[in-house]
Amino acid sequence: MIVSVQTARYLDGYRLWLKFNTGESGEVDLQDMIFKYKVAEPLRDIEYFKAFKLDDWPTLAWDCGFDISPETLYERATGKVVEWLQPNRDDGIVTAT
Repeated sequence: MIVSVQTARYLDGYRLWLKFNTGESGEVDLQDMIFKYKVAEPLRDIEYFKAFKLDDWPTLAWDCGFDISPETLYERATGKVVEWLQPNRDDGIVTAT
């Protein structure tokens, strides 16, 4: 299954509500990612963080060049695993199913 973000809405802090093409929705707190990656430093300013957009994938993206894969967002928002992203148990290679 290919996952994409259909709708995103700012909540507060570094939290967003997301709706996916699967019909599922949920909240994500992205503070850990914003403070982990240097490219995301501009997003530590909440006003800049709020200026997200949905790009062509579609997933969350910001003008500073930072984006987050829709699969990562889906897993965080729903608590479900995107199976095709999981390593093959025999060799550790990620394969599509």
